[in-house]
Amino acid sequence: MNIKELLLKGKSFAELLRQFSIDAADVRIQDEDIILSDQYLKHQEVVKESICIEGKNKDGIINFFGTLHYNLLNKLAVFEMQGFEQVAVR
Repeated sequence: MNIKELLLKGKSFAELLRQFSIDAADVRIQDEDIILSDQYLKHQEVVKESICIEGKNKDGIINFFGTLHYNLLNKLAVFEMQGFEQVAVR
């Protein structure tokens, strides 16, 4: 299961996307493959990582910056947003 699917299980991440009119299909977690790599997670039960989540809506691209809290045993993920930027599409 990827991080986006785990985040969407929680109400707060889904609500964040709704507030910015972003469809879940238009969300990409930067460096997700590195975060989930076996070598990186080898000896960790809980991961806390600074990440950027990119979402697209009709007005452009929105980058959410924050911390991912990921529990490997329970397959839970929470995104703690610290800020965002909106990039207009021309």
